[in-house]
Amino acid sequence: MASTIGALKNAVGLVTGGASGLGRATVERFVKEGAKVVLCDLPTSNGKEVADSLGNNCVFAPTDVTSEADVTQALETAKSSFGRLDMAVNCAGIGVAFKTYNFNKKRPHDLADFQRVLMVNAAGTFNVIRLAAGVMGEQEPNADGQRGVVVNTASVAAYDGQMGQAAYSASKGAIVGMTLPIARDLASHGIRVVTIAPGLFDTPLLASLPEKVRKFLASTIPFPPRLAHPDEYAHLVQSVYENPMLNGEVIRLDGALRMMP
Repeated sequence: MASTIGALKNAVGLVTGGASGLGRATVERFVKEGAKVVLCDLPTSNGKEVADSLGNNCVFAPTDVTSEADVTQALETAKSSFGRLDMAVNCAGIGVAFKTYNFNKKRPHDLADFQRVLMVNAAGTFNVIRLAAGVMGEQEPNADGQRGVVVNTASVAAYDGQMGQAAYSASKGAIVGMTLPIARDLASHGIRVVTIAPGLFDTPLLASLPEKVRKFLASTIPFPPRLAHPDEYAHLVQSVYENPMLNGEVIRLDGALRMMP
């Protein structure tokens, strides 16, 4: 049987959180490789400016990933603009930093903050997957029977959560936990599901830290001892799309990092 290694050229992708960081790097790589992309991000983001700068093969869809209506409209944009949907990449996410209980202030972690992080990161990811699967499942399969690919973004915090990361780690752990069952759910219709768990990346969030802190964080990574480049994440997304045997797996992309408490 002939190999069915894929190629990004002429593929159609939808990327959430696409206006910055890992999502933006993914959008830029897709366009560079000849794919077409629906860039999804909040209406308040600079997503339209980013999409416009990338030409006709990228369109912006203002999207709150927790909104069924917004995600449905983004998927309609993919179909109306490019005719199909081959890949959905979930990069949208938020985080808070609070300990479970602050004994100095006698104050527990705010429950609303915990729920908000879970809602955006875990439920938002699931919302995109469940709706994108409906679009992909109606398409004609390729020679391997594949109709689409989903890539999610967890974090090493799903495994090595630090103090103050209860909400964030729980949300990313949920994404790790849903990867295999969703891959099994969608296998009958040729839709693969893979999650990437990034380590420390040189995103706008880390760029705002003092240089001394950035150097310290980089020194905690065994090899290469530096912050990862967002395009290295994007390259792995491309590899996931192109390799038809990657399915139901979580891939750590972290330079052998194990986070300290």
